[in-house]
Amino acid sequence: MEVDCRNLFKVTKKRKLTEGLLMGMGNPLLDISAVVDHAFLNRYQLTLNNAILAEEKHYPMFAELAAKHGTIYVAGGATQNTIRVAQWMLQSPNATVFCGAIGRDNFGIRMQSLATEEGVHVRYYEDRTAATGTCAVLVVGGERSLVAYLSAAAKFKVDHLQKPEIWALVEKAQYFYSAGFFLTVSPESIMLVAKHAAATGKTFMMNLAASYICELYKDPLMAAYPYLDYIFGNEVEAKSFAQMQGWQTSNVNTIALMMAALPKASGTHKRIIVITQGVDPVVVAEDGKITTFPVLLVPKVKLVDTNAAGDSFVGGFLSQLVVGKGVAECVRGGTYAASIVIQHSGCTFPKKSSFY
Repeated sequence: MEVDCRNLFKVTKKRKLTEGLLMGMGNPLLDISAVVDHAFLNRYQLTLNNAILAEEKHYPMFAELAAKHGTIYVAGGATQNTIRVAQWMLQSPNATVFCGAIGRDNFGIRMQSLATEEGVHVRYYEDRTAATGTCAVLVVGGERSLVAYLSAAAKFKVDHLQKPEIWALVEKAQYFYSAGFFLTVSPESIMLVAKHAAATGKTFMMNLAASYICELYKDPLMAAYPYLDYIFGNEVEAKSFAQMQGWQTSNVNTIALMMAALPKASGTHKRIIVITQGVDPVVVAEDGKITTFPVLLVPKVKLVDTNAAGDSFVGGFLSQLVVGKGVAECVRGGTYAASIVIQHSGCTFPKKSSFY
């Protein structure tokens, strides 16, 4: 079923929000974004439209980017990007909160300042032993390759989450979101909050994030899976998930339905699967049915950087979900946010959203 665009893109009225309604947990990284060429990618054995963790062979690249003219620094990391975009869409101070680990250094101070200025209530754990994590965002012709060096971001522990002042934020929030990348750092934190959400009737959401999460972190992913109310991903990640499950299909619609049908720990909320496909329609599996939604196409001459297109889609989606909107309006918010972000360098956007 395809939705009529005339109904999909109607204007809606903004609703007043409570502080801390949406909480994100993830790996905060300072994005180091630069335009490079294919020779640069080849030198470090990288490919476009991919996200990996940095290996030793990639370490010199970060110094090379820092010395490069025109390099841009942006508060990043997949989950933090999504929360920043949701906050931008909501335009209500401290409607969102984010937890993650940073180093006690200038990069950490810079990132905290950037996120706070955008209205996000950040509660970082500061690690004394490691530098703030970074992510190389390598842009070639509007496409990107991401190489993350977690460093301090990998130091987050469930103990930080259990501190009374942090757990109070968990109890206040009604919606929780983590990108799958956080499974590489603190699956214990994900399980703690996911079980809390299930026990209290709240909503827990996750993004598959990257194919390697489905492949190399299958066990913690599937441990959290029964608690997931919304699952996001792109078509490549969905196919990787299906392959790891042993499903003999590469049809995205079929995969989305099978993902939605897997067992849930709580019957409070049904599970909804949202799969993006670049310029092709967004696939949503809900109540045993598939609905597709068109995306907002951006002319190629206006395309600047696809970095965080997926993160920003989820941020826009969540901005509508937390104010009680239906799936069609959530997708509208997601496609709007993504269409704006990809016209800017990195996960950046105008000061004000014109969505409403």
